[in-house]
Amino acid sequence: MPERVMNREDDVLIEQRERCFQGFYRLDRVHLQHRLFAGNMGPTISRELFVRPDAVCVLPYDPQTDSVVLVEQFRIGAMDKSPEPWLLEIVAGLIDTDEQPEEVARREAWEEADLELHELIPIMTYYPSPGGSDERVYLYVGRCSTVGVGGVFGVAEEGEDIRVHVWPLAAALQAVQDGRIDNAASIIALQWLALNKAAVQADWLKL
Repeated sequence: MPERVMNREDDVLIEQRERCFQGFYRLDRVHLQHRLFAGNMGPTISRELFVRPDAVCVLPYDPQTDSVVLVEQFRIGAMDKSPEPWLLEIVAGLIDTDEQPEEVARREAWEEADLELHELIPIMTYYPSPGGSDERVYLYVGRCSTVGVGGVFGVAEEGEDIRVHVWPLAAALQAVQDGRIDNAASIIALQWLALNKAAVQADWLKL
């Protein structure tokens, strides 16, 4: 017997939505009821919701050298819990205009790493923290050449100070294993590439 699929219209009742803060991001407080698995509507609950644009993350990969491009930058979210809040990550940015996710991937690679991406393979879309945020991430791997890649880039007026690294894929995977790379998008993308490298290389090395 298939499980019952709940839908927003019949199973979630929003009683009130308050805007608590509006800055670069937004914080709402939502008072709602939702249907319980037993079938009846549950009690009213209140939840804070971090409202932000969706994000695009892309792992640049050079199939000729079996290497990836990683970016290093200061992250305020890691400031209180990491001895060094300069994190190694993949290229990323927000969809805060009418751009399509693939356009954002290419633009951010250029801005953050002075890097041109060629073919893009969509890995997945996912919610990084659905218990309190509505953000959805579009995750890709992108073909690039790592010849001459490196340096410090970023959009100065956005306060970006980004150092670009080229690492062998094996070294990046070891950094995941060691906990040096400890952010979700990078871990997912690198592990996906490890699982699918043979197919990706077979496709891209023909180009």
